[in-house]
Amino acid sequence: MPEVKSMFREVLPKQGQLSMEDVPAMVLCKPKLLPLKSVTLEKLEKMQQDAQEIIKQQELALKEQQQTEKAE
Repeated sequence: MPEVKSMFREVLPKQGQLSMEDVPAMVLCKPKLLPLKSVTLEKLEKMQQDAQEIIKQQELALKEQQQTEKAE
């Protein structure tokens, strides 16, 4: 494979300290537990349940009203 010429050339100091960058290695850490459901999803589900309960209550009230009208 032919080498690609670089625009920059390597310069090594003749005096002083030579420093090298340390290559980052993988660091293992404790696994973090993630919630099965996000907070937003839980809020949406609660809103949906509340809306369904309100609809059931309205339907029951409507049925009771219709029954009282038929009885009269």
